Amino acid sequence: MKSAAVAGAPGAPAPPRSRKSVTGTRKTVAALFLLPALVLLGALVVYPIGYSVVRSFYDQSGDGFAGVDNYKALFTDDGIRTALKNNVIWVVFAPTVATALGLIFAVLTERIRWGTAFKLVVFMPMAISMLAAGIIFRLVYDQDPDKGVANAVWVGVHDTFAQSSAFPKAHPGRESPLKPDRGGFITKATVSMGDSIALPLVGVAPDRMPDDAERAVQARPELGKVTGTTWQDFTRGKGVGRLGQVDPSELGYAGMRIEAVKDGKVVASTKAADDGTFTLPEAADGAQLRLPASNFKEPYNGLDWLGPSLVTPAIIGSYIWMWAGFAMVLIAAGLASVPRELMEAARVDGANEWQVFRRVTVPLLAPVLAVVVVTLMINVLKVFDLVFIIAPGSSQDDANVLALELYRKGFSEDQPGIASAIAVFLLLLVIPVMWFNVRRLRREVRR
Repeated sequence: MKSAAVAGAPGAPAPPRSRKSVTGTRKTVAALFLLPALVLLGALVVYPIGYSVVRSFYDQSGDGFAGVDNYKALFTDDGIRTALKNNVIWVVFAPTVATALGLIFAVLTERIRWGTAFKLVVFMPMAISMLAAGIIFRLVYDQDPDKGVANAVWVGVHDTFAQSSAFPKAHPGRESPLKPDRGGFITKATVSMGDSIALPLVGVAPDRMPDDAERAVQARPELGKVTGTTWQDFTRGKGVGRLGQVDPSELGYAGMRIEAVKDGKVVASTKAADDGTFTLPEAADGAQLRLPASNFKEPYNGLDWLGPSLVTPAIIGSYIWMWAGFAMVLIAAGLASVPRELMEAARVDGANEWQVFRRVTVPLLAPVLAVVVVTLMINVLKVFDLVFIIAPGSSQDDANVLALELYRKGFSEDQPGIASAIAVFLLLLVIPVMWFNVRRLRREVRR
C-alpha cells in the first residue's frame, strides 16, 4: 500500500509508455518498406557487379579459370592502352573546360538583362540525347565544307587571308606549247620582244571559271614587250573550236600568274587580265614563260576533324557543347547565394573586377565548382555514345575509350572475360571520385 501510494504521488516519474505500432515494431515496418528497394538494388546493381567480378577471372568460354590474365590484358592490349590514354585526356580536359566555361557564362550573364535567355540557349543542348548530339556533330565535322559547318567556317577564314586557286584542274591540252615544270607549266621555247604568245589550257569546268572571267581576246604584239593570252581552249556546246586559237565563246584565265624565267631565275612577272591577256616588259626577251604551281594549287579543304590526330579533341568539343550548360546552371545557383556585401566591400577597397572574381567569387564558389568537376569526371569515365557515333570506322581506334572498348570486347570480339575486367577497372576508377564527393558533402553538412 505504501509503495503504491508513493508511486502515485504527484512528484513520482511516470512509467515509460510502449512505442509499438499496430503493425509491430518500428524496425520491422522499416524493413518491410525497404525490402522492395533492396531487392531491386541487389538485382540491378549488386548482382551485376558481383557477376562481373567473378566473370573477369574466367576465360572466353567461361569454363576455364584465367586468373589475372584478363587484367594483364588491360595493360598489354594496344586497343585498351589507347582507350586508357584517351580516358586520361577526357578526365583532364573535358570537366575542366566545361566547368570553366560554365563559370564564365554564369558570371558574365549575372547582370545583363537577357542573361536568362542566354542561359536557356546554353542549357538547351542538355535536352538533346547523346545519340542526337552525336549525329549532329558527325555532320558538323564533315570534311566537305559544303556540308560540315566547322570546315565551312575554317575554310572561310582561311580563304580570307589566302585565296585558293581558281584553276586547280587546269592543264595543257593536245599540241600545247607548254610542258610540266615543278608543279606548274613552262613554254618549250623561249620568247622574243614583239611576240604574242598563246598559252592555252583545258581542264576547268565552265561553271568553275572565275566570276570575273571575260571572253578571251588574242593579244596584239607590241614593240619592246612580250604579250600573250592564257585561256580555256574549249568551246562549249556544239561550237567547233580551233585548237590553239582563241575562239569567241572561250573565256580567259583571269588572274593567272605568268613568270619570265632565265637560267632558273624569275626576271619578270605579271597577272592576266580578265580576258586572259598579259604583257611582260623587255626583261622577258629570251626567257621562257612559266605558269607557276601556285596557279594550280588545290583549294583549301579545311581540317580533317575526324582524322586520327583531331578526333578525340573534336569529340570532347561536342561533349563540352552539351555539358557547359549544366555547369553554368549549377554555378549560377551557387553564385546567387554568394553574399554581395563581400564583393562590394572588395570594390570599395579598390579591387578591380578581375581581382574580385579571382579572390572573392571563385573561392566562395569552390564547393559548387568541386561538385561540378567531380560530377563531370564521373560522367566522362563512362562516355560511350558520342565516341561510338561521331568517330568514323577509320579513326574509331584512335578515339577509343574504356566504355567503348568494353562494348567492343564484349560484343564485337566475343571476349566477355576481358570486357568484365574492363568493367571492374572502370568501377575502381569511379570509386575514389565518388568517395571524395561523399566526404566533401559530409564536411559541408557538418558546417
